Amino acid sequence: MLNIQLARKYGMAIFEIAQDEKKLEKYGKELDEVSQAVFSQAELKDFLTNPQIQPQDKKEVLLKLLKSQVSPLMMNFLLLLVDKRRMGLLEAINDCYQELSNKAQGIIIADVTTAYDLKAELKARLSSKLESVTGKKVALRTHNDKSIIGGIVVKIGDTRIDGSVAGRLQALKAELMASN
Repeated sequence: MLNIQLARKYGMAIFEIAQDEKKLEKYGKELDEVSQAVFSQAELKDFLTNPQIQPQDKKEVLLKLLKSQVSPLMMNFLLLLVDKRRMGLLEAINDCYQELSNKAQGIIIADVTTAYDLKAELKARLSSKLESVTGKKVALRTHNDKSIIGGIVVKIGDTRIDGSVAGRLQALKAELMASN
C-alpha cells in the first residue's frame, strides 16, 4: 500500500510539472519509453533496483543510456528516483502519470482483445467508431487471445462488449440450456 501511495506522489508530481509546462504528451511518451526499456530488460531492471549497488553507479548508467534521448527534466526525475531508491516504482509511477494525463486530455482507454493482430486500418476504424459512440477521444490498448476464436472483445471502464465467436457460442449454449 505504501508503494502505491509513493508511486502516486511521484506520478502526480511529474504530471503537475508536465501540465504547467504544457508538455503532457512529451513527458508521458518519455516516461513510458523509459519505463518499458527498463522493465523489459531483466538485467537493467535488476541493476537499477538492486539496493546493494551504489546510486552513483546507477546514475552513470542512466546518463550513458538516456541523456541524449530524454529531456533534462525527465533525466533529473530519473536521477531523483535513483537517489530516493524508488526506481522499482517506475512502472507504477508511469501508470499513475498516464492515467492522470489521459483524464486531463479527455482520453479514455479501450482494451481491445482479438484472436489475431489488428491491421492499422482496422485499428483506426475501430478507434473512430468508439470515439463516435463514447463522445471522447479513445486510445486503444490491444491484446491477443486465440481462445476467443474470432471477433472482438472491447472493454472501456466497466463496460464490456463481447463480439467474439467464443462469447456467442457461450450465449447460444446458455440459451439452449435454458430452453430445456
